[in-house]
Amino acid sequence: MNFKHLHYFWVAARAGGIVRAGEQLHTTPQTLSGQIKLLESSLGVRLFRKRGRQLELTDEGRLALGYADQIFALGSDMQNVLGQAQESPTALEFRVGVAESVAKSVVYRLLEPTLSIGRPIRLICSEGKFPELLAQMALNRLDLVIAEEPITSRTNIKAFNHPLGSSPMSFYGTPAVRARLKGEFPQCLDGAPMLVMGTSASIRKPLEAWLTKYQIKPRMVGEFDDGTLMKTFGREGRGVFMAASVLDKETVTQYGVQAIGHSDEIMEHFYAVSVERRVKHPCVVAITQAARKQLAMT
Repeated sequence: MNFKHLHYFWVAARAGGIVRAGEQLHTTPQTLSGQIKLLESSLGVRLFRKRGRQLELTDEGRLALGYADQIFALGSDMQNVLGQAQESPTALEFRVGVAESVAKSVVYRLLEPTLSIGRPIRLICSEGKFPELLAQMALNRLDLVIAEEPITSRTNIKAFNHPLGSSPMSFYGTPAVRARLKGEFPQCLDGAPMLVMGTSASIRKPLEAWLTKYQIKPRMVGEFDDGTLMKTFGREGRGVFMAASVLDKETVTQYGVQAIGHSDEIMEHFYAVSVERRVKHPCVVAITQAARKQLAMT
């Protein structure tokens, strides 16, 4: 079907005559009549008949007009939708998995630049255990996983590590807890109440090795998988806790604690794990670039 011919018929039917339709289409009545006759020939039916000096639609013409109304209404909708898509591009969906042991303040610092990459972004964050997040990424349900440990060859998932940086660790406590500590750091931690991350946290073994090296035996009063919960207990004066030094100002302000001391021998590392060997996703590029400014690269 020649849709140009159909359009001429549609305009003529809606205008109530060939002359008026010709004026709207900026063409002669003879040309318009010829185009409509070609349409009638292709359909094998008459669409108009004369009634005196006027044209009126035949039964087939009325049926054809109903279809033409739908066809050109859909065409108009298509133009509107595509035009809006150009003016307001669809938001890029970025799905990130965050290991539950990673400090939320660090996560925010890393992810915040993705919202300013020059196009609409829909950020979807999920929290969970590192192995579970890797499994989700293997099923293409996540674009990236942020963790404190790299993926190893023992993991049966094809993915790549993108080091984001690292931070030394500091020890914090409320003024009351700090006042009860005796001696200089780090010996003042010997016998002190301490809140630590659970055994699954990547920072736990370096902490234990550091304590053994300096022959420090704190009194472990709480173990937590959630770092935020650990700091909340610390805010209430339940013990000394450890956090990344890069978040020193935020930790002191948010939890009302004091820095007791810090150690460059205990380092918390941060990784972005993705299926991309070479970073191409614009959001991942933004994250890696921000990490160089926010975290001390090693």
